[in-house]
Amino acid sequence: QLRLVESGGGSAQSGGSLKLSCVASSYPYNKYCMGWFRQAPGKEREGVAAFEPDGRTYYGDSVKGRFTVSQDNAKNTLYLQMNSLKPEDTAIYYCAAEVIVGNYCSGSARDIMYWGQGTQVTVSS
Repeated sequence: QLRLVESGGGSAQSGGSLKLSCVASSYPYNKYCMGWFRQAPGKEREGVAAFEPDGRTYYGDSVKGRFTVSQDNAKNTLYLQMNSLKPEDTAIYYCAAEVIVGNYCSGSARDIMYWGQGTQVTVSS
């Protein structure tokens, strides 16, 4: 069982920055792909950023160049630095863990094994 707890959400103005943190009860980075999803009202949950099994990073098209995912294995913590925020970034952000199978992660929400409780991010124009 892996427990994920997010923090760092809140409100920001357009163009501002926020940094999210996700503390895991353990950090088996060689067993899971760790990443971030978000869900806006009336929309499906979408992948934002994640680490792939080989350590490379994935970013959704809408956040490329603005968001950065990082991790501190010693602190069992995953981060999401969000810069140049836009109102369309408003959503609940979830930390997520997908089991690595055959050195592959799909990045799909349906394959996520563990979710955090979510943290609200609101960006005003």
